[in-house]
Amino acid sequence: MLTHPWPPVFDEGSKILILGTFPSPKSREFGFYYGHPQNIFWQTLVTVLNQPEPTKTVTARREFLLKNHVAMWDVLHACDITGAADSSIKNPVPNDFAPLLAQTNIIAIFTTGKTATDLFQKLCAEEVGIDAIYLPSTSPANRAMQAKPEFMRAWRQLGKLDLS
Repeated sequence: MLTHPWPPVFDEGSKILILGTFPSPKSREFGFYYGHPQNIFWQTLVTVLNQPEPTKTVTARREFLLKNHVAMWDVLHACDITGAADSSIKNPVPNDFAPLLAQTNIIAIFTTGKTATDLFQKLCAEEVGIDAIYLPSTSPANRAMQAKPEFMRAWRQLGKLDLS
């Protein structure tokens, strides 16, 4: 069983929480969320927030998130997973969101991809008291969806929130 390798990113100014499922091998190697070079998460986020893209370092990406009132974590604390395939997840153990939510002003929770959304709704939503808002995956495995207008339409929900 793999355990999540790093803590959530948040501070008292965080207003939205973005949750993936569990870090991919490339992200674990990079040491931060959405570290696979072909994942378009960071390009998508900067587009909807209308901000310049941070450099590809852990420090710059962490600072970008906090400056823009975005908290980031994953639904799962631990699981059995083969490679980066969410479909292979077995024995999911959810993260405990209570401490993060107690220290922030989260107004919305977004989950990236169907598996993250389904796992959050099944394992966490009742305890958290907030339903997750589904966002299409930014993974290279989801290229067909990313080419459709619905992809950016869904992600633009994030940019419409008052994060100041």
